[in-house]
Amino acid sequence: MVKILATGDWHGDTRRPETLAEVAAQENVDMVILGGDLVNHQKDTTNLIGPFLKKGRKVSFVWGNHDGPELADFWQNAYKITNLHGYGIVVGDVGFFGCGGANVGLDQFSDEEMFQYLVQGFEKVKHAKKKVMVTHVHPSGTIGEKFSRYIVGSKGVRKAIDVLQPDVHITCHVHEAEGIEDKVGKTKIVHVGRNGKVLTV
Repeated sequence: MVKILATGDWHGDTRRPETLAEVAAQENVDMVILGGDLVNHQKDTTNLIGPFLKKGRKVSFVWGNHDGPELADFWQNAYKITNLHGYGIVVGDVGFFGCGGANVGLDQFSDEEMFQYLVQGFEKVKHAKKKVMVTHVHPSGTIGEKFSRYIVGSKGVRKAIDVLQPDVHITCHVHEAEGIEDKVGKTKIVHVGRNGKVLTV
Protein backbone atom coordinates (compact mmCIF):
# COMPACT_ATOMS: atom_id res chain seq x y z
CA MET A 1 0.00 0.00 0.00
CA VAL A 2 1.03 3.60 -0.65
CA LYS A 3 -0.13 6.56 1.44
CA ILE A 4 -0.76 9.75 -0.56
CA LEU A 5 -1.43 13.39 0.16
CA ALA A 6 -3.22 14.80 -2.90
CA THR A 7 -3.88 18.51 -3.37
CA GLY A 8 -4.07 21.30 -5.93
CA ASP A 9 -5.86 24.51 -6.92
CA TRP A 10 -3.78 26.75 -4.62
CA HIS A 11 -3.82 29.56 -7.19
CA GLY A 12 -0.83 31.36 -5.76
CA ASP A 13 -1.51 30.81 -2.05
CA THR A 14 2.14 30.36 -1.05
CA ARG A 15 1.23 29.68 2.60
CA ARG A 16 -0.73 26.57 1.66
CA PRO A 17 2.33 24.36 0.89
CA GLU A 18 3.80 25.04 4.34
CA THR A 19 0.61 23.84 6.02
CA LEU A 20 0.26 20.81 3.79
CA ALA A 21 3.92 19.84 4.16
CA GLU A 22 3.31 19.61 7.90
CA VAL A 23 0.33 17.34 7.22
CA ALA A 24 2.43 15.19 4.88
CA ALA A 25 5.07 14.76 7.57
CA GLN A 26 2.59 14.08 10.37
CA GLU A 27 0.73 11.51 8.26
CA ASN A 28 4.05 10.06 7.03
CA VAL A 29 2.83 9.89 3.45
CA ASP A 30 4.88 8.09 0.81
CA MET A 31 3.90 10.45 -1.99
CA VAL A 32 2.60 13.99 -2.44
CA ILE A 33 0.50 14.41 -5.58
CA LEU A 34 0.01 17.97 -6.85
CA GLY A 35 -2.95 18.22 -9.22
CA GLY A 36 -2.24 21.53 -10.90
CA ASP A 37 -3.21 25.22 -10.77
CA LEU A 38 -0.65 25.87 -8.08
CA VAL A 39 -0.24 29.41 -9.43
CA ASN A 40 -2.36 32.04 -11.15
CA HIS A 41 -1.42 32.68 -14.77
CA GLN A 42 2.16 31.38 -14.32
CA LYS A 43 2.90 33.87 -11.50
CA ASP A 44 3.73 33.58 -7.78
CA THR A 45 5.97 30.53 -8.12
CA THR A 46 7.94 30.83 -4.85
CA ASN A 47 7.67 28.42 -1.92
CA LEU A 48 5.41 25.92 -3.69
CA ILE A 49 7.51 22.76 -3.93
CA GLY A 50 10.31 23.30 -1.42
CA PRO A 51 8.27 22.81 1.78
CA PHE A 52 7.47 19.22 0.83
CA LEU A 53 11.05 18.40 -0.11
CA LYS A 54 12.30 19.85 3.17
CA LYS A 55 10.07 17.34 4.94
CA GLY A 56 11.62 14.52 2.90
CA ARG A 57 8.47 13.80 0.89
CA LYS A 58 8.45 12.37 -2.64
CA VAL A 59 6.56 14.72 -5.00
CA SER A 60 4.87 14.10 -8.34
CA PHE A 61 2.56 16.47 -10.19
CA VAL A 62 0.53 17.39 -13.22
CA TRP A 63 0.22 20.99 -14.31
CA GLY A 64 -3.07 22.84 -14.58
CA ASN A 65 -4.43 25.38 -17.03
CA HIS A 66 -3.01 28.22 -14.87
CA ASP A 67 0.49 26.69 -14.64
CA GLY A 68 1.41 25.82 -18.22
CA PRO A 69 4.01 23.44 -19.65
CA GLU A 70 6.94 25.84 -19.30
CA LEU A 71 6.46 26.16 -15.55
CA ALA A 72 6.01 22.38 -15.33
CA ASP A 73 9.40 21.92 -17.02
CA PHE A 74 10.95 24.36 -14.55
CA TRP A 75 9.55 22.52 -11.53
CA GLN A 76 10.69 19.16 -12.86
CA ASN A 77 14.21 20.31 -13.64
CA ALA A 78 14.79 22.62 -10.67
CA TYR A 79 13.38 20.34 -7.98
CA LYS A 80 14.00 16.92 -9.58
CA ILE A 81 10.37 15.90 -9.11
CA THR A 82 8.25 13.81 -11.48
CA ASN A 83 5.94 15.42 -14.01
CA LEU A 84 3.30 12.74 -14.66
CA HIS A 85 2.11 14.36 -17.89
CA GLY A 86 2.23 11.52 -20.43
CA TYR A 87 4.47 9.64 -18.03
CA GLY A 88 4.27 7.05 -15.27
CA ILE A 89 6.20 5.88 -12.23
CA VAL A 90 5.80 2.95 -9.85
CA VAL A 91 6.07 3.42 -6.08
CA GLY A 92 5.81 0.18 -4.13
CA ASP A 93 3.05 -1.77 -5.84
CA VAL A 94 1.24 1.34 -7.15
CA GLY A 95 1.66 2.90 -10.58
CA PHE A 96 1.01 6.63 -11.02
CA PHE A 97 0.36 8.17 -14.45
CA GLY A 98 -1.32 11.31 -15.67
CA CYS A 99 -2.06 14.17 -18.00
CA GLY A 100 -1.60 17.86 -17.27
CA GLY A 101 -3.37 20.87 -18.70
CA ALA A 102 -7.08 21.08 -19.36
CA ASN A 103 -9.69 21.52 -22.06
CA VAL A 104 -9.62 25.31 -21.52
CA GLY A 105 -6.91 27.97 -21.60
CA LEU A 106 -3.97 28.83 -23.83
CA ASP A 107 -2.40 25.37 -23.73
CA GLN A 108 -5.58 23.34 -23.92
CA PHE A 109 -5.71 19.79 -25.24
CA SER A 110 -8.38 18.08 -27.27
CA ASP A 111 -10.17 15.08 -25.80
CA GLU A 112 -8.20 12.71 -28.00
CA GLU A 113 -4.88 14.32 -27.04
CA MET A 114 -5.69 13.90 -23.36
CA PHE A 115 -6.63 10.28 -23.89
CA GLN A 116 -3.40 9.58 -25.77
CA TYR A 117 -1.22 11.20 -23.09
CA LEU A 118 -2.94 9.04 -20.48
CA VAL A 119 -2.42 5.89 -22.56
CA GLN A 120 1.24 6.86 -22.94
CA GLY A 121 1.67 7.15 -19.18
CA PHE A 122 -0.34 4.01 -18.50
CA GLU A 123 2.03 1.97 -20.65
CA LYS A 124 4.82 2.67 -18.14
CA VAL A 125 2.82 1.36 -15.16
CA LYS A 126 0.48 -1.25 -16.66
CA HIS A 127 2.14 -4.11 -14.76
CA ALA A 128 1.71 -2.42 -11.35
CA LYS A 129 -0.69 -4.12 -8.95
CA LYS A 130 -2.73 -0.93 -8.54
CA LYS A 131 -2.92 2.17 -10.68
CA VAL A 132 -3.62 5.82 -9.89
CA MET A 133 -4.47 8.22 -12.72
CA VAL A 134 -3.89 11.93 -12.05
CA THR A 135 -5.36 14.76 -14.14
CA HIS A 136 -6.11 18.39 -13.48
CA VAL A 137 -9.40 18.38 -15.34
CA HIS A 138 -12.28 16.12 -14.28
CA PRO A 139 -13.98 13.47 -16.44
CA SER A 140 -17.20 14.22 -18.29
CA GLY A 141 -20.44 12.58 -17.27
CA THR A 142 -19.51 12.35 -13.59
CA ILE A 143 -20.64 14.10 -10.43
CA GLY A 144 -17.89 16.74 -10.69
CA GLU A 145 -19.71 18.37 -13.61
CA LYS A 146 -22.74 19.03 -11.43
CA PHE A 147 -20.82 21.44 -9.21
CA SER A 148 -20.23 24.03 -11.91
CA ARG A 149 -22.29 25.36 -14.79
CA TYR A 150 -19.32 26.57 -16.80
CA ILE A 151 -16.46 24.09 -16.20
CA VAL A 152 -16.98 21.22 -18.61
CA GLY A 153 -15.44 17.81 -17.98
CA SER A 154 -13.14 16.06 -20.41
CA LYS A 155 -14.44 13.26 -22.62
CA GLY A 156 -10.83 12.15 -23.11
CA VAL A 157 -10.31 11.68 -19.37
CA ARG A 158 -13.61 9.80 -19.16
CA LYS A 159 -12.55 7.57 -22.04
CA ALA A 160 -9.30 6.80 -20.21
CA ILE A 161 -11.28 5.73 -17.14
CA ASP A 162 -13.52 3.50 -19.23
CA VAL A 163 -10.66 1.92 -21.22
CA LEU A 164 -7.72 1.85 -18.77
CA GLN A 165 -9.78 1.29 -15.60
CA PRO A 166 -7.40 2.74 -13.01
CA ASP A 167 -8.17 1.90 -9.39
CA VAL A 168 -8.18 5.57 -8.38
CA HIS A 169 -8.49 8.81 -10.34
CA ILE A 170 -7.29 12.02 -8.63
CA THR A 171 -8.55 15.29 -10.11
CA CYS A 172 -8.87 19.02 -9.23
CA HIS A 173 -10.12 21.94 -11.36
CA VAL A 174 -13.67 22.29 -9.97
CA HIS A 175 -13.09 24.04 -6.66
CA GLU A 176 -16.66 23.49 -5.48
CA ALA A 177 -16.25 19.71 -5.82
CA GLU A 178 -13.34 19.46 -3.38
CA GLY A 179 -13.75 16.43 -1.14
CA ILE A 180 -16.38 14.80 -3.35
CA GLU A 181 -15.93 11.18 -4.41
CA ASP A 182 -17.55 9.30 -7.27
CA LYS A 183 -17.19 5.91 -8.93
CA VAL A 184 -17.20 4.81 -12.55
CA GLY A 185 -16.91 1.06 -12.96
CA LYS A 186 -14.02 -0.03 -10.73
CA THR A 187 -12.48 3.47 -10.65
CA LYS A 188 -12.85 5.61 -7.54
CA ILE A 189 -12.78 9.30 -8.52
CA VAL A 190 -11.47 11.66 -5.84
CA HIS A 191 -11.82 15.43 -6.22
CA VAL A 192 -9.07 17.17 -4.26
CA GLY A 193 -8.33 20.82 -3.69
CA ARG A 194 -6.41 23.36 -1.66
CA ASN A 195 -7.04 21.65 1.70
CA GLY A 196 -5.54 18.35 0.57
CA LYS A 197 -6.73 14.80 1.09
CA VAL A 198 -4.85 11.82 2.54
CA LEU A 199 -5.69 8.46 1.00
CA THR A 200 -4.16 5.01 0.94
CA VAL A 201 -4.02 2.92 -2.24
